[in-house]
Amino acid sequence: MNWQLMWDSLPRMLGGLSLTLQLIVGSLALGALVAFGVALLRLSGNRVVETLAAAYVFLFRGTPLLVQIFLVYYGLGQFEFIRESILWPFLREPYWCAILALTLNTGAYTSEVLRGAILSVPQGQVEAARACGMSRALAFRRIVLPVAIRQMLPAYGNEVILMVKATSLASTITLMEVTGIARRMIAQTFAVFELFIVAGAIYLVLNFVATRLIKFAEWRLTPYLRARA
Repeated sequence: MNWQLMWDSLPRMLGGLSLTLQLIVGSLALGALVAFGVALLRLSGNRVVETLAAAYVFLFRGTPLLVQIFLVYYGLGQFEFIRESILWPFLREPYWCAILALTLNTGAYTSEVLRGAILSVPQGQVEAARACGMSRALAFRRIVLPVAIRQMLPAYGNEVILMVKATSLASTITLMEVTGIARRMIAQTFAVFELFIVAGAIYLVLNFVATRLIKFAEWRLTPYLRARA
C-alpha cells in the first residue's frame, strides 16, 4: 500500500469535486421537476397520458444508466434534425449530456417515490380540507404535497445516495470529475488499488453529508421529532 501516493493524489482528485457536485445538484434539481410532472401525469386519470408517463418510467428504470448515458452522448448526434436544432450546442457537450441522462434517470425513480407518497396520504385529511372550503388545487398544495414530501424523504434519501455514486459514470464520456481524474492517474501510475480507495473515500464523505442533510430535512418537516428533541 503506497500511502504517500494516496496522500499526494488527494488534492488532485479533489479538483474534480466541483464538477461532481455540479452533476449531483444539477441532476437532482432538474430530476425533481421532472419527477413532479411525471407523478402528476401518472395520477391525472387520463389513460393516454398515464400510459405515456408509465412508459417513460418503465424505460428509464428498466435500462442501465450507463447505456442511457451512451445513447444520449453518442446516439443523439446521429440524427440530423438534432444536429440542426437549437439544442445541438448543448447536446454535443459531454457535461450537458451527462446532466440530461442523470436527470431523466433520477426523474423516473423519484416520480414513483413521489407518486407512492401522494397515494399514501390519508384520504380523511383531504376530505377535511375540502370540508373547510379548500379547492382541490389548494388542498393538494397545502395538505397533500407537504405530507407526501415528509413521507417520501427516507426513500428519496436512497435515491440521492444512488445519484451521488452514479455521477462516477460521467467519466465514461470524458468528464474529469473525481472518478475521471482517478482513472487518468491510474493510467499514469498503475496504482489501481490505492487511487480507487481515495476516490471511494471521497464518495463516502459525500454520501455521509447527503444522509445528514436528508435526516435534517426529515426532522424539520416532522413536528413530533422536533417536539421530542
